[in-house]
Amino acid sequence: MSSTPRNPAAAPTLGHSLKHLAVHLITPLLMCLGMALAYQGAFHQPEPHHLKVAVVGTTPQAQGLAQAIRAKAGDALDVRTLPDRAAAEQQLKDRDLVGAFVPDARSPELIVAKGNSDTSVVAATAVFTTVTDKQGVPLHVTDLTTPAKGDPTGQGLFFLLVALSIGSYASVAAIGAAGAALRLRIRALVGLAVSLVVSVIGIVTAGPVFHVVDHDVAAVWALGWLYSAGVVFIGIGLHTFLKRWTTLTMMVLFVMLNFTTSGGIYRPELQNGFFGTLHGFWTGAGFMEGARSILYFDGGAGLGGHVLTLVAWLLLGGAAMVAAAVYERRGRRSVAGALLEAQTAQTAETAAAEAEAAEEEMEEAVGV
Repeated sequence: MSSTPRNPAAAPTLGHSLKHLAVHLITPLLMCLGMALAYQGAFHQPEPHHLKVAVVGTTPQAQGLAQAIRAKAGDALDVRTLPDRAAAEQQLKDRDLVGAFVPDARSPELIVAKGNSDTSVVAATAVFTTVTDKQGVPLHVTDLTTPAKGDPTGQGLFFLLVALSIGSYASVAAIGAAGAALRLRIRALVGLAVSLVVSVIGIVTAGPVFHVVDHDVAAVWALGWLYSAGVVFIGIGLHTFLKRWTTLTMMVLFVMLNFTTSGGIYRPELQNGFFGTLHGFWTGAGFMEGARSILYFDGGAGLGGHVLTLVAWLLLGGAAMVAAAVYERRGRRSVAGALLEAQTAQTAETAAAEAEAAEEEMEEAVGV
C-alpha cells in the first residue's frame, strides 16, 4: 500500500505556530498585568486621607481635643467640632461624617454609620481608641445603621456588584460572537433583555437567597438593571470597533477600574487620589453608593446623584450604540457599492462579449 505523500507547505512551521500562540497570549497576559496594577494599586496600603471625623461638644476640653487630634493627624483626618449629638447624627446620616466622638470621662462614645463603609469606621475607631486608651477607659461604639441579616459587614453589596458586572460583560462577549450577523437594533434588544435577566439573578440571590438586601428590594433591583444595561450597551457598541479586544477593554473598564473605585472594600478616604477621584463618577460607585443610600439611609444621602451617574453611563452606552450603527451602516453601503460595481463590470463584460459574438456571426453570414 502506497502512502500519500505529505505536503510540507501545507503544514504550519514551528515558528508560525509559536507566533500564532504568542499573539493569543497577549490578551490574558495584559489582563494579568492590569489586574495586578489595579488591585494592588488600589488596596495594597489603605491609609486615611481627609477621613471626616468630629468631636462633639462646645467646651474648651472638646475644642482642645479636636485641635490636638488635628495637629497630630495632619492630612490623614479632617477634624471638626459639632455642638451636640443631634448635629453629629444628622451629618452621619447625610454621609458627611465617618465618626463622631462624644467625650466623657467615664464612658466616651463614638457614633458611626457602618452602612456607609465598615472599613472607614474601623479606621475612625482606631483613632479614638488611641484617645480613650490614654484615658484608661473603654470606647463605646454606637452604630446608627442596621445591617442586613445576611450582611453584617455591609460588604455583601460589593459582591452583588461583582455578579452583575461579570454577568453583563460576559454577555457582551456572547452577543458579539454569536450575534454578529444580527442587525444592531436586534442586538440592542437582546442586550436589554439580558441585562434584565442579569439584574433579576442578582437581586434574587442577594435578596431571598442570602438576605444581603432585606428591604426595598425593588429599588435595589432597579439600580442593578440600570447598571447592567449601561455595561451591556457600552460593550455592544464597542464590539463593532474593537472586535477581539472588546473583552480586554471591558475588563479594564468594569473590573480593574470599576471594582477598585466602587467603595465596596475601601471608600475614597482610604485610597490614593487616582482611585478616590474615579469614585466620584464611575458606574460601579454609582450602584454601590446608591444601594447603600437605599438600604441604610432611607433613600437619602445623595441617592439622586448616584442615580444620575448610572443614567449617564447608560446614555454613554446609547451613544456607543449610535456610533456603531452609523459605522455598520456605512460598512454595509460600502459592501453593497462594491457588489454593485462588480456586477456592473460583469454585465459590461458580458454585453461586450455578446456584441463581439454577434458581430462574428454577422461576418460569417455575409461571407456565406
